[in-house]
Amino acid sequence: MRLCITEPVNEEGVTRLMEYVIISGVLLVLMIVMMFTINAVFMEGPADKLRYHAFVDIGNGVSTRIVDLYVIAPGSGTIATKFDIPDDVAGRGYFVNVGMTGASQVIQVQGGNVQSTVAIAGIGATKGVSGSTTGAGWNMIQYDSSGF
Repeated sequence: MRLCITEPVNEEGVTRLMEYVIISGVLLVLMIVMMFTINAVFMEGPADKLRYHAFVDIGNGVSTRIVDLYVIAPGSGTIATKFDIPDDVAGRGYFVNVGMTGASQVIQVQGGNVQSTVAIAGIGATKGVSGSTTGAGWNMIQYDSSGF
């Protein structure tokens, strides 16, 4: 007669280790997903909104300077003015383009995927305005009665 005695197997240690590994893995995946979501929703969205409104303000400021120069422009001769606009908005540079769009003259301020368009108020299409600049350094508006 053979006697077989089996000792109970204690698998509790392995079970707890597997539980720890699985829960840690799931939490790590959720943390990675949250990092991408937080960057897009809580950082890029408000920064783009801030940049848009700053671009509208910059466009209005450039429009005002153009109209002011037009008001004091001589009948014959040349006049120039220098002005400064912010070097960057929300840590990024931008471009300012002035020109015709259809029948109206507009100022487009663009940086990255954010763009604003502002109409040049007051002078309409009486004087042709064109040019471009960036936010860096001093900017200049020139008027010559004979044209450029």
